Amino acid sequence: MSTPYFFGYGSLVNRQTHVYADIHLARLKGWRRAWRHTDLRPVAFLTVVQDNSAEIDGLIAHVPNDDWVALDEREHAYDRHLVCDAVAHPKDAPVNVSVYAVPDGKHGSPAFEHPVLLSYIDVVVQGYLREFGEAGAARFFDTTAGWSAPILDDRDAPKYPRHQSLSKDETGFVDDHLRALKVSIHR
Repeated sequence: MSTPYFFGYGSLVNRQTHVYADIHLARLKGWRRAWRHTDLRPVAFLTVVQDNSAEIDGLIAHVPNDDWVALDEREHAYDRHLVCDAVAHPKDAPVNVSVYAVPDGKHGSPAFEHPVLLSYIDVVVQGYLREFGEAGAARFFDTTAGWSAPILDDRDAPKYPRHQSLSKDETGFVDDHLRALKVSIHR
């Protein structure tokens, strides 16, 4: 039996948001990130959707104590999909890798009632900057769909529970990329 890992592609890329061990850079083929909303959460969030032409950077991490139940609770708005053959990673031993995604038909596009939180974007991009550098963080923006979603500027009073403080340079990087995408940011 091989060791269970999960592929993180959003806030889990930011190591400050968790205490998972045995983490490695990885790449997932055949999936793309997208902003979505589900009735299980009041705000929009990242998910992955199948796209044979796409590949995204992220991290794989060992499932703590090989206990999927605890991790499934954290990721309760998602379904778990086995993606072993689609993930490139540096592990020598065989590993079972799964990714969490909102199931088809159970999500919709973000709306003003369910915006994307800027504090969430900040956390994700900070993780990509630290793990993959500026080029990797730019790829995050390029390989994520749904930037037409309304974004709520909650930086002064973050609503995202695992929010982090960003440096001036990190904040500027996020703001520059959002401006280039011509996103709609509201207070």
